[in-house]
Amino acid sequence: MKSVTIYTGPLCAFCDAAKKLLTRNNVKYKEINISTVDGAMDEMIKKANGKRTIPQIFFDDQHIGGYDETRALEKENKLQELLK
Repeated sequence: MKSVTIYTGPLCAFCDAAKKLLTRNNVKYKEINISTVDGAMDEMIKKANGKRTIPQIFFDDQHIGGYDETRALEKENKLQELLK
């Protein structure tokens, strides 16, 4: 099972939705709040090829995208496969 990292921020409905989606699929994840962790924003932007929006979700070092991309994977039944 790949490790999942999600970069989040305060008052972010899409972050909450992404966390619920992962939890619903029994996916354990590490959350990094860019507003409270020094350097997290720069780290996220670098890893996400310049994307600045939150959430940004990674399976190991593979950039998945935000909530919409993760939800699309779930709808297509590809989420669990990608996590293997």
